[in-house]
Amino acid sequence: MFRYFALAIFVVGVLVGGYYRYKAEKAGEPISWNEEGAVVMVLLRVFGVIGWLSVITYLINPAWMSWSEMPLPDGARWIGVVTGIVSVPLLYWLFKSIGRNITQSVKTRKEHQLVTSGPYRWVRHPLYSVGTLLFLSFALMASNWFIALSSLLGLVMLMVRLPKEEQNLIEKFGDEYKNYMKRTGRLIPKIRTSH
Repeated sequence: MFRYFALAIFVVGVLVGGYYRYKAEKAGEPISWNEEGAVVMVLLRVFGVIGWLSVITYLINPAWMSWSEMPLPDGARWIGVVTGIVSVPLLYWLFKSIGRNITQSVKTRKEHQLVTSGPYRWVRHPLYSVGTLLFLSFALMASNWFIALSSLLGLVMLMVRLPKEEQNLIEKFGDEYKNYMKRTGRLIPKIRTSH
């Protein structure tokens, strides 16, 4: 049963992400990955492919991923289902909000606009947050430590890449982006304290 939930969430997530990424690539100029640096570029793609392949392998035949199963109570697996279901509309919301500005690299497009609406009102990189949440939900549904590890390694590489991405955004938008950074969190909303 958990596999069927994971499959439905996976298919909808891929359709949403694929649709908006295709629209952005079709409408904008090609984006180079060179600015990321060779090590980051390679490791991020390797961990990404490993993460995707581990989820797809589980969806095709869970027995193929049985070597990395971990005993989880059904309650934890249901938390994975709920997290996955919640992640899909969040994914749609962030892709709809960022529109053609989405890229697969730290590089910005020539016509790049600073998006500060939708989830970007509170978080500068919600795709990284929601993507990690989605992969962790697959790890819970599959009861699989390897899927969890690959998603966390992917997040680590994204965090290594983030300073370069934010530097590019500062160069593109200047003080507007610096002010945006002050009022938003990087991956989760900033907690404001009143004085």
